[in-house]
Amino acid sequence: MPHPQLRVTNQDREQVVEHVKAAYAEGRLDKYEMDERLHLAMTARTHADLVPIMNDLYGTRPAYVPRPPAYRPAAVPDGGDRVGAAASHLFGLLGLFIIGPLLMMVTAGRTSPYIRKQAVESLNFHLTMLGATVLLPFTVVGLVLVPVIWVVGLVLCVVGGVSALAGTEFRYPLTIRLVK
Repeated sequence: MPHPQLRVTNQDREQVVEHVKAAYAEGRLDKYEMDERLHLAMTARTHADLVPIMNDLYGTRPAYVPRPPAYRPAAVPDGGDRVGAAASHLFGLLGLFIIGPLLMMVTAGRTSPYIRKQAVESLNFHLTMLGATVLLPFTVVGLVLVPVIWVVGLVLCVVGGVSALAGTEFRYPLTIRLVK
């Protein structure tokens, strides 16, 4: 059980909410009690705030039940990984649409799963853009759409780079994922 003054995460709150909902479904709480406990759980700041919500439901059982290891969030990538992942997205601004992400995937992607995942995502997006650029001009509508698609593509490269720098996952929309 964590220290009582340790701040709670959203997952901790959600876990308590699930326990309260289960107790309501079992008939151990009425609607008013459930609403009150849900409010307390969602506004809790520390683990000490969550203990009273659960104690009378489970007795001396701890208010916090650790998640199984499979559900723990992945480690946050370090600064070097985030910069490498951002570079794989931002190579598109330099004109290295396919070569840049491919080089990042082959070199830095061997040592960092985060860089590899982001480089593969960027590579798949740029391959999709290349395919759209080649195939769309065969239609009248496609001639108008190609410049729009490239502007949107460059904006998405920047969004992907910023997202990678922040250490969050980013997936390009409408992308055919050929490379795994």
